[in-house]
Amino acid sequence: MFLVGAFDRPDNHLMLVPNDLCEVTIVAPKLPSYLKLHVEKPASVTPRQEEIPGLSRLRDAFRQATGLPLGSDPNPSGLATESSAGEWKELAASIGQILQHLEHTRTALWHREAELAAGVPVTVHPDEQSHLAVRLETVLKAGAQAIGCQAVAMYLLDETSRHLKLRSCWGLPRSRFLDPPRALRGAVVDLEALVGHAVILEDTLLLSDWSVPEEFRSAICVPISTPTTLLGTLWMFCDRPRMFSQDESNLLEIVSGRLAADLEREMLLQQAMDIRSIKRQLRHASRWQDHRLPRIKPLLHGWEITGKTIQGDYLGGDFHDWFVLPDGALGIVVGDAQGRLVEAGLTAAALHSTVKAHANYLHSAQQLVERTNESLWSASAGDQFASLFYAKIQPESGRFECTAAGHIDASIVGQQARPLATVDDSPLGMQPDTAYPLQREQLQVGDSLIVFSQGYKRSLKAGKAKLLWRLVQRHHALSADDLVDRIEAFADQHCREGVVEDRTLLVIKRTMV
Repeated sequence: MFLVGAFDRPDNHLMLVPNDLCEVTIVAPKLPSYLKLHVEKPASVTPRQEEIPGLSRLRDAFRQATGLPLGSDPNPSGLATESSAGEWKELAASIGQILQHLEHTRTALWHREAELAAGVPVTVHPDEQSHLAVRLETVLKAGAQAIGCQAVAMYLLDETSRHLKLRSCWGLPRSRFLDPPRALRGAVVDLEALVGHAVILEDTLLLSDWSVPEEFRSAICVPISTPTTLLGTLWMFCDRPRMFSQDESNLLEIVSGRLAADLEREMLLQQAMDIRSIKRQLRHASRWQDHRLPRIKPLLHGWEITGKTIQGDYLGGDFHDWFVLPDGALGIVVGDAQGRLVEAGLTAAALHSTVKAHANYLHSAQQLVERTNESLWSASAGDQFASLFYAKIQPESGRFECTAAGHIDASIVGQQARPLATVDDSPLGMQPDTAYPLQREQLQVGDSLIVFSQGYKRSLKAGKAKLLWRLVQRHHALSADDLVDRIEAFADQHCREGVVEDRTLLVIKRTMV
């Protein structure tokens, strides 16, 4: 809906004159028409009430048979015989409810189709060769020629929303692009347009104080905006004094909407391309991280070893590894770097490499964890923390030593479950001289060393962590592979809704002497 107004410079009064779309109130009569304002009010759009095929015949037949009207009213009233009035009325009400439900369904479908239209991906068409500048100028030229103007300019707000810069034009010298931006302060017409009005200047010579950006005799200015963002203003210029009709103003707003759509599409297209590039790099990094996990199990007679790491996103902070040390012992490690996505992935990669580097030298489990802590602390800015479990197993005897830092759950499970006392210590990276205790244990035939990262506890529903250990105890006789499958199935079944965590599980089972 639009209002048309006239602004008089001497006494600053606004007069509203009638048009065919709204009611009018006269504020100050007998004022010259130097300025026209088209004020747009948001329209309320409702779906068209279209006739359902065959419904009119059903209404007529029902009325003839019962004397009752049939429609979406669940409580119809009308004429019917006294003996059957109640039954017919109930039938009419039931059919009315069905029709009402059908109408609601059609309205919901109308909304849903619009929502699906918004989900169409923004992509570059193979034949889309023209630059954005060419497309914008083509739209400007068509709009100007449609309403009989000789020039048009598109001014967009800068990042601070304090200046308007010419970004595209038609009918103006290209040298205008070299002009400095116009200050929004004092640009009365642009400010009025950005409020949501179409501003018409019939004769710019009578409005010299209104900061018209180009020397033309008449002009019209409308806002360029998306439903949520003000982008700038669109000016159309004419070389003679003239009035712009309401239809021409509406057409100019359509042109403005097309420009806003092109600009928004270009921004969305660039964002989509950036996001696709980032996701492609994340997928490459995810494959790289996955390939660093061990694939080949060591050939140790009487031992089974299985591990599984699941990252909560493209990249994560969890990892596991096993390797044969120079002295013939088996080294196993479970790491959990704090942080999310790239931060966790980088910290985990650094931690994994540090462990592998220190493992090449003679060491105890305690020495390796403390050296890794010192390396992580010295190589970071004090914001990289991680949990680590490291064990050094002698395959011939089953004896092993282990050290844990941070939040790692580890237990020996056989006929009984024995939690290792080294869990829940200070994480790596807190202090360079932190001492981590060493623990020595023995794996008997049939025993398993089971190590969980903290992600398992965080992802399980309340109270399910204890049930997990009971499950492990109940199925301790299974092979390492089968036990890992049982644990994973339990974790998937009892995970908290909406919680996605990095998690690692490592099982080492001694099967025979």
